[in-house]
Amino acid sequence: MTTTLRDITATIDELWPLAGQEDWDNSGIISGASNHPVSSVLFAVDITDATVSEAILGGYDALISHHPLLLKGMSTVDENLYKGELIARLIRDGCAAIGVHTNGDRVPTGTSASMAKALGVIVERPIVSNDLGGGLGIIGRVAEQTLGEFARSIASKLPATAGGIRVSGNFARRIHSVSLCAGAGDALLAHGDVTATDVYVTSDLRHHPASEFREQARLGNDTALIDVSHWAAEWLWLETAAAEFSLARPGIEVTVSDINTDPWSFAVMQ
Repeated sequence: MTTTLRDITATIDELWPLAGQEDWDNSGIISGASNHPVSSVLFAVDITDATVSEAILGGYDALISHHPLLLKGMSTVDENLYKGELIARLIRDGCAAIGVHTNGDRVPTGTSASMAKALGVIVERPIVSNDLGGGLGIIGRVAEQTLGEFARSIASKLPATAGGIRVSGNFARRIHSVSLCAGAGDALLAHGDVTATDVYVTSDLRHHPASEFREQARLGNDTALIDVSHWAAEWLWLETAAAEFSLARPGIEVTVSDINTDPWSFAVMQ
């Protein structure tokens, strides 16, 4: 019996329910017909020129990305605009596209849980729980060590990117409790469970939120910050997602893209 895109999306909704996504999100089918036959899928963090080329050249029937290409609205599929050009290429070459974004974050084995496992963080609970048994972010612990040792350990476990690992805090400070959120986690900076931990690990931290957090931390628990690549943190989830999908759909060929779609190419140290 032929597996179709309709079957694939039904499996995705079982694994990562669309009902669990944020109100502002746009997970689900990006392009493709419901009766489109699917025998192979490629998992990637982002839909970019590189991952679309990988999907097409590899003959994959569907590209499942963590980040939805159409998160923000489009009024045209003009191929002079990159989103229109990517969608047109996928359609012409018979490759469907599906996004699994915040619905993939919020399940018990989601992006933050996968990141915690990779970094050796023993999970205690989500920062914000939901009715799916998971939630947003992770509160956990590691064996007591210095902040510098923990940062170096993270650097050794994440795929390398130009931005590296940025740390705000005393290198020699002993840390044990950890909070983390894969992807952009500045919305959780003020959460009481985050400020109660020794260090918070996330991505995309901007100057003012990070500075204000650390200044306030002086008057409290002195929670340190570790800023890592958004792509690298969420790429860790792809193996988990692919394994869960393979178990649910054993007849489908499943591959995880190892293309680095972090937007930065190199850094110049001063």
